[in-house]
Amino acid sequence: MRILIIRCGALGDLVYATSVIDALKNQYGDDTHIDFVCTPGSGTLFQVDKRIHKVFPLKHKKVPILLSSQKKEIIRTSEQVPYDILINFEFGKQFKTLVDSIKAEKKVGALIDNITFPKNIVHMVDISKYIFKTIVSDTIYQNSFPKVIGSSKDEIYSKHPLNTKYIIISPSNSHQKRNIINYRAWENPKWVQLIERLSHEIQVVIVGNTNEDEFFNQLKPYPKNVLDLVGTTKLPDLISIIENAQALVATDTGTAHLASAVNTEVFALIGPTPADVTGPFQSPFNKVHIISSHQECAPCYKTEVMKQCKDNICMKHITVEDVYDTIHSAKIV
Repeated sequence: MRILIIRCGALGDLVYATSVIDALKNQYGDDTHIDFVCTPGSGTLFQVDKRIHKVFPLKHKKVPILLSSQKKEIIRTSEQVPYDILINFEFGKQFKTLVDSIKAEKKVGALIDNITFPKNIVHMVDISKYIFKTIVSDTIYQNSFPKVIGSSKDEIYSKHPLNTKYIIISPSNSHQKRNIINYRAWENPKWVQLIERLSHEIQVVIVGNTNEDEFFNQLKPYPKNVLDLVGTTKLPDLISIIENAQALVATDTGTAHLASAVNTEVFALIGPTPADVTGPFQSPFNKVHIISSHQECAPCYKTEVMKQCKDNICMKHITVEDVYDTIHSAKIV
């Protein structure tokens, strides 16, 4: 069985869709050959994941097939040995010609089926699952959840001076460098205070992307019991570091979704975005704490309310005590 999956969003979007991987393996056998079409950066999620046979990077989604060597390679591969199933998670019209051109015996998903989501299907994980519902058994469908694979525990401990117990702080997010208000951000002085308080009780590990020095320099100098891993880890190592942590604290960003997918307790500071739709996913096997200031105007993401907001009150009104006390009540430290 050969299956091709198209999911070309940000890291969190791809994590949502990983619920399909074990579902397909359980339905069609462990030797099922699964290929993914992803954006180049997000596709490194599968770097050490032996469940995935091949990743096709697709950098420019809107470029016509005639001008895209990457799209041509995907189509050419499907022509050489047609796929048994194509699953498309992308609703954008720019994917229509690619989906139509790929050779597959059966095609399911967006731009193929007339999908109407039931009212109880709200979270993006459940939406992703509903797309492949018709090709797996009901039991498998009900028991499929996001799952990602990282480096081995021994490997990350050989590379980094991690304590037996540590908590991860992931203060940045994907909107950090945009020339607009970062509505998902928590104030820097509050991150500094939280890091200081937690570092007296447990090793604090700071993670973030490369080329974010300007942001992270505002949080320095770090206290003694802090390990700075910003920009030093590849995604498979980061996954394992998150998996072996006591917990992760973040805003609405990719690391929170990774934590959810490896069943590490996650504390997500969320204001403008709808936590029940795009927040870290709550499964039967993990713990997700949504920390919010509960403003009447939230969630407001991508609405006129957010455009008119100049003070980002929903995030500013989350206090250090709110976060610290929530972590302590969960007996993490």
